[in-house]
Amino acid sequence: MIVTTTPSVEGKKIVEYKGIVFGEVISGVNFVKDFMAGLSDFFGGRSTTYEEELINARHNAIEEMKQRALALGANAVVGVDIDYEVLGQSGSMLMVTASGTAVVVE
Repeated sequence: MIVTTTPSVEGKKIVEYKGIVFGEVISGVNFVKDFMAGLSDFFGGRSTTYEEELINARHNAIEEMKQRALALGANAVVGVDIDYEVLGQSGSMLMVTASGTAVVVE
């Protein structure tokens, strides 16, 4: 499956548009991760606990989007956009959404 942020696939012709596909992930940050991130914030440096959570959420959203494209009979997704949002009263939930257009390319 080809996945690209561009509106086309270089060297390939889009022969059919299948529709817009999405992949959504909402991930909670638990107390331990929040505590470890707080230490990074206090002492400085990168928060690998939050970074790993973000990477996993993004990967899962893209994989879900690809599976939905496959279910439509597509072999590529073009125009992909990734959005991030913080949810919940304390901002402890992370939402990652991947969207794009499922297409068939030659």
